Amino acid sequence: MIVSSAFAGKRYAVLGLARSGQATVASLVASGAHVMAWDSRDEPRQGLCEWIDCGKVELADPVAADLAGYDGVIVSPGIALNQHPVAEAAARAGVPVIGDIELFALARHTLPTHRVVGITGTNGKSTTTSLVNHILEVAGVPSQVGGNIGVPVLGSDPLPEGGVYVLELSSYQIDLTHSLDCEVAALLNLTPDHLDRYGTLEAYAASKARLFEMQGKERCGVFGMTDSETGIIARVEAARRAPGLIRLVDGSDLAEMQGGWPSLQGPHNLQNAAVAVAIVEALGIKKGQWERALRDFRGLPHRMERVAEANGVVYINDSKATNPASAAPAIAAFPPNPEPRLHWILGGLPKGDDLDECMPYFGNVAAAYTIGDAGPRFAEILAPYTRVHRSEMMAEAIRQAMAEAKPGDVVMLSPACASFDQFRDFEARGQTFRQIVEALLAPDEETGGKG
Repeated sequence: MIVSSAFAGKRYAVLGLARSGQATVASLVASGAHVMAWDSRDEPRQGLCEWIDCGKVELADPVAADLAGYDGVIVSPGIALNQHPVAEAAARAGVPVIGDIELFALARHTLPTHRVVGITGTNGKSTTTSLVNHILEVAGVPSQVGGNIGVPVLGSDPLPEGGVYVLELSSYQIDLTHSLDCEVAALLNLTPDHLDRYGTLEAYAASKARLFEMQGKERCGVFGMTDSETGIIARVEAARRAPGLIRLVDGSDLAEMQGGWPSLQGPHNLQNAAVAVAIVEALGIKKGQWERALRDFRGLPHRMERVAEANGVVYINDSKATNPASAAPAIAAFPPNPEPRLHWILGGLPKGDDLDECMPYFGNVAAAYTIGDAGPRFAEILAPYTRVHRSEMMAEAIRQAMAEAKPGDVVMLSPACASFDQFRDFEARGQTFRQIVEALLAPDEETGGKG
């Protein structure tokens, strides 16, 4: 883990003891800080002593505790500060509310010389973050991912001199960060999301823009070119930086190469790759290095993940598509050949009342299979364009799709919804899809046929 003299003798309160909270407590204690820790759930509090010396941690709720003299309250990004009383308690005591990314920023001057890449956006963050890390590894540059993906940034060992920390950053994490000066920062795209937290798209965009506002004027910014909100932020940043430090990319210059990237198909992955290339080029990586890395990159689970192929039909798990904007490029990736060939499983807990972003690609859909709370509404929307099965449950949707799919077709889960109506999270939903597909494709023990 990261241990830093920047925290020695300081006083911090940590609210939330999931993975990042545990790593934060361990790092602060090892660095010589006084730590107050709390979680609203009994289990994390009771398990505290299993991974830390309890004698070095004060177990108390910062909402009710005296925070006078504390240097910060570190909260989990999942805590909504516009609703949680910890924000008011910290404000009364004049204590900043921050996250573990801000602690990392404060510790940077004590670490071996390194660079930081910050990647944000509504969709594509994890793929782009992992791709940048992969390219750096292929090029022989020490690197590691952190932030909203992989090991919490404070929980990993410091990189050697010359290393690159590649951080996936959600808007929630950026909200809790005030001094992270990334050598390279990237914004992939902006579409309506998390509006329960921000209220408007403009407020959500302002949160993302802060990643660039924290950068020095000599730093590099990379921006996708698919939406006007991202373009507005790019223009603001271009006005305060020297020419050449802002890169606008859409992937058009890489389109001819995409056929050689098995795990990066579809227009969304073309832009993800273009942003990754712009980032690594800003870090000094040459074309020969990133070309080789793009060819052998293996995609992430639940993001256009090919889970099976049988009888000429490909099965794809895109459970990470939790809104229509992220499902749209997945649908676009499978145009008719010459007839529509996509069997689309969608639905869950809706984030809106329409599929407008997906509508331009409805002609790619041979049949739709709707599930979950959004199923009835999505069925109404899709009925004028394609055959619709009101499947309700995942298993039934997969059975129906298997029965209809022909060689050359694709069966894809790309829900365009959150998962919480039927599943714990998008990972559980994707894993269920994989398991059902594998079970239904497995040979029947008695007949030797498919089950």
